[in-house]
Amino acid sequence: MDTPTLIALVIAILAFCGIVFLLFERYRTRRLRSRFGPEFDRAVAQEGSVRRAKAVLDRRERRVAKYQLRELTEAERENLAAEWSTVQQRFVDDPNDAIERAERLVVRAMRLRGYPTTDFESQAADLSVSHPHVLTDYRIAHEIMIQTAGGKATTEDLRRAMQHYRNLFQDIASSGWIREEARLAS
Repeated sequence: MDTPTLIALVIAILAFCGIVFLLFERYRTRRLRSRFGPEFDRAVAQEGSVRRAKAVLDRRERRVAKYQLRELTEAERENLAAEWSTVQQRFVDDPNDAIERAERLVVRAMRLRGYPTTDFESQAADLSVSHPHVLTDYRIAHEIMIQTAGGKATTEDLRRAMQHYRNLFQDIASSGWIREEARLAS
């Protein structure tokens, strides 16, 4: 094979590899954007680049895959539902306390499922892997709870927080949660 032909072949192979790489990266970006929803855009904004955001989200997926997640037993679901009902009733008399209790109940439900519950950001990151559709609820409710502690939340804010916590709680405490995570992981 002469030199010009060899150079053309090498260039063609490199171009082919470059195209395959670009197509793979596009697929990976689409998959992460689809899986993480608004959390993908949040990660891009926070990390400053799509490449770094994808790396962060990939690490989250690998970390959560190592957890021993489980379904709640029927008794656990019933106990949590009864507690949730009490929290909602408490909202009428003491909305600030109800919001704090709602946060603690969500964290407890996560812990029962097998998630580590060290701090809000870690919990939110872990939930983003399989439950991005309720992650916005969690972030909004948690932010309102923080405002409540500082005396800056209005009654309307507290009502909204309670709705967001309810959405999150229902998702975490529902049956079929693990099956949904397995479906999303595949």
